[in-house]
Amino acid sequence: MISNVKLVLIVGLTSFAMTAQANWWSKAKEAASELIQPQDSSQAASQLTGFSNEELAQAFRQALNIGSEKVVAQLGTAGGYTHDSLVRIPLPDQMKRVDSVLSRVGMGRYTEELELKLNEAAELAAPQAKALFVNAISLMTFEDVQALYHGPNDSATRFLREKTSDDLQQQMRPIIEQTLNEVGAVRAYDQAMAQYKKSPFVPDIKADLIGHTTEKGMEGLFYYLGQKEAEIRENPLEQTTDLLKKVFGR
Repeated sequence: MISNVKLVLIVGLTSFAMTAQANWWSKAKEAASELIQPQDSSQAASQLTGFSNEELAQAFRQALNIGSEKVVAQLGTAGGYTHDSLVRIPLPDQMKRVDSVLSRVGMGRYTEELELKLNEAAELAAPQAKALFVNAISLMTFEDVQALYHGPNDSATRFLREKTSDDLQQQMRPIIEQTLNEVGAVRAYDQAMAQYKKSPFVPDIKADLIGHTTEKGMEGLFYYLGQKEAEIRENPLEQTTDLLKKVFGR
């Protein structure tokens, strides 16, 4: 009988000891984890980079806002697209045949006039793209930009283009349509096509002037926005705010 009591006591004490040890080990691991890992991801980012998550997000927003303002000012003036060989809007592919036919008979001025009008329309529409950019930029979250910090120098522009191009083009189409009419692009197109159709045996051709000008106009805006972002990230002289200096300064 005594041996049975001793056995029960031994088993009980052993179980208690094992439970206590398990609890101690669990608490020890929790304590060690707290020492090794910061409790807050923002605190971790701050310790590693010297600035917080929110500062990083705001810096990217500042860079893109400043960049878009400069790009719109550059392209949204007379000759902004027309005199810039890097972003000048060419004739739509469908119109190249028309240009070829008219040029052979000495009437290339009609398609030259049309190309000029497409670029003038994009120049008039560019300033109105600024508000669209600003709105898209304001919606960027830290989750959007955290991977961009260590990416290519135009990574934020690439991201913005990927996420907003479709919406921006939809919003820009009516603006482009209006400006195409204002500068006489539609009239120039009609005149070019009227002369083209006078040539015998030419196929019927239709071109989407609105879609073409919108797409190429946006390409020009994003092209220079990427360059401006890279300049802000690389060149201390372009880091015009304390936050830009703090985040992108070397």
